[in-house]
Amino acid sequence: LFSLSICTSICSFCAQMLALVSLPFFLQMVVGLSEVKTGLLLTPWPLATMVMAPLAGYLIERIHAGLLGAVGLALMATGLFALATLPTLPTDAEISWRMALCGAGFGLFQSPNNHTIITAAPRKRSGGASGMLGTARLLGQSTGAALVALMFNLFNENGTHTSLLLAGSMAAVAALISGLRMTQPRTVS
Repeated sequence: LFSLSICTSICSFCAQMLALVSLPFFLQMVVGLSEVKTGLLLTPWPLATMVMAPLAGYLIERIHAGLLGAVGLALMATGLFALATLPTLPTDAEISWRMALCGAGFGLFQSPNNHTIITAAPRKRSGGASGMLGTARLLGQSTGAALVALMFNLFNENGTHTSLLLAGSMAAVAALISGLRMTQPRTVS
């Protein structure tokens, strides 16, 4: 359960960074938006995460974290694939609802996954579990950012599109891994 949750976390943060690092290039260089407007259009993601996280925290005791994570990551993957299908000159609304969908999915996944990682470890190893949680986050974020550079190097002007497709694929893989957690016992003492 612990290992599956760590793998899910790595994949989800990789997907998040693939999107959040590549999108500003598309919005500024292709669409021609200012830095301020680009930042504002990226804001629905963290806002939706902020709104969804307390709901996910409430649902942790009622719904298996593997199912919550799988549903959240499926929503995130849907949002990422929808971002990959943005037209060349999208409206603010077309960008915003896709970003909000990604953020809502990420928020639904994150709280239950973190809870599972901490509670799956024996109590005397909770400090180590917390360290692994941070390591998984940073590994996913670093890998995602590095993959964006690779996608722009390999695909030039299609780098954002390719990064978003890869991000959606990573989120879908994470959803599958999260679903596998439903076959595992909830906690280890």
